[in-house]
Amino acid sequence: MDKIQNQKKSFFSGLTGQILIAMVLGATLGIILHNTISSEAAQSFSTKIKMLATIFIRLVQMIISPLVFTTLVVGIAKLGDIKTVGRIGGKALGWFFTASFISLLIGLFYVNLLQPGVGLKLENVDMATASEVTGKTQNLSFENFVEHIVPKSIIEAMATNEILQIVVFSIFFGLAAASLGSTVKPIIVAFDKLSHIVLKMVNYVMNFAPIGVFGAIAAVFTVRDAEELVITYFKFFGSFLIGISTLWVLLVAIGYIFLKGRMTELLKRITGPLAIAFGTTSSEAVFPKLTEELESFGVKDKIVSFMLPLGYSFNLDGSMMYMTFASIFIAQFYNVHLDLGTQMAMLLVLMLTSKGIAGVPRASLVVVAATCGMFDIPIEGIALILPIDHFCDMFRSATNVLGNALATSVVGQWEGNNDLESVAEN
Repeated sequence: MDKIQNQKKSFFSGLTGQILIAMVLGATLGIILHNTISSEAAQSFSTKIKMLATIFIRLVQMIISPLVFTTLVVGIAKLGDIKTVGRIGGKALGWFFTASFISLLIGLFYVNLLQPGVGLKLENVDMATASEVTGKTQNLSFENFVEHIVPKSIIEAMATNEILQIVVFSIFFGLAAASLGSTVKPIIVAFDKLSHIVLKMVNYVMNFAPIGVFGAIAAVFTVRDAEELVITYFKFFGSFLIGISTLWVLLVAIGYIFLKGRMTELLKRITGPLAIAFGTTSSEAVFPKLTEELESFGVKDKIVSFMLPLGYSFNLDGSMMYMTFASIFIAQFYNVHLDLGTQMAMLLVLMLTSKGIAGVPRASLVVVAATCGMFDIPIEGIALILPIDHFCDMFRSATNVLGNALATSVVGQWEGNNDLESVAEN
């Protein structure tokens, strides 16, 4: 009995328990205020309380650039040569593109099976906000994709948290350092120490996670009528949840195939990062914490530092599933017929365009809007999904975290990760 009570106490005093409590409190406060104050006052309160989430996410963002750079340089230097980097990179990209394709197919399957957009009647759609999103679609081009890969300045890339650009620079820097041998060992050691300092900062920043989650949830429920959203978007959101649940089942099953019993431990370790991503709708917000948890899980630091930055640009499984689902949902609403061949072409377009949007706000919506424009679907249809998008984003952000944690762990095992085996034995 005492043991059970201690477990409960440990859970609710831990980060994950605090985040879940913050979600409930935030939703409760938001619903109460939404039903008791004017819409103007609610909007004003929502803007102010959301600052709690903004502050937390900015605290995390200030850590990401130095963490990616220092850990990746050290990791590449330890890997030692271009051949090893190419081998791991090939495995990573093979996993990422396969996972992305499967995620897109799941979205395609369920939106056609359940047809949430057919016969739907919506009023008072937010066209003003939709125009802000569709205005960003001009950024999606092959030129923009290249710009997001190759940095013109590492300082600029760090200032804007362009993870993929930092990865490219760090790979060149790390390989150059490795080629110089022992003469640069003091610099690599210094970078290693610096990365540990940044990871220590992560522990401090994560103490603000429940406050950030509370602000994010309260802000949404203060201005949104939960009952109206449930009634109006029941079919859309329900269909989306079926699709995202299928993706989760598939990812977890694949995890058990490759990691076997270790998958259970991985899920326990990433519960905190999953809860943070779910509450803040930001998978980026858990990057430092996820790095720490995967290393504690037993994945070598050089694998984690190489895989995670790539994954955050190429392996957003939840977002990929949502993109096909939302694009075809809009087509269904406007009675735009898309044959299977056209839908598969749309899938391939989404596969490519989604890789060049790092750092773009409302990234998934921007890609959906651009894709709709390519296939003669009214891009103003983005307004249809805006009211419910925040709640969908909670699930897709958590799914992105799960997908990257799984990919990093599996590739680590493929690389003969002895640390995984030694941790399992202990």
